[in-house]
Amino acid sequence: MENNNQQQLSIDLPAEVADGIYSNLAIISHSNSEFILDFARVMPGTPKAKVVSRVILTPEHAKKLLAALQDNIQKYEQNIGPIKVSNNNIPMPPMGSGSAQA
Repeated sequence: MENNNQQQLSIDLPAEVADGIYSNLAIISHSNSEFILDFARVMPGTPKAKVVSRVILTPEHAKKLLAALQDNIQKYEQNIGPIKVSNNNIPMPPMGSGSAQA
């Protein structure tokens, strides 16, 4: 028999985190045990990007994040319309085992 006693998770969102951090570039790299997501901000006319946040995930959680993003993008596009993706020539940083996306 399955145990249907699901526990609710209470999530605390501190005020200093609630405002969020703006990022227009994500640099993704990985090893055999983790995925590293560096979120950076590129300013127009500036040859340097500043990493503003880093998130480290297990491969399982990275795959769950991908599924959650795909689900939310699908719901967004159903309600609001297609998201247009531009090719705005942001230089991609050199990364051995990862890629970067704006």
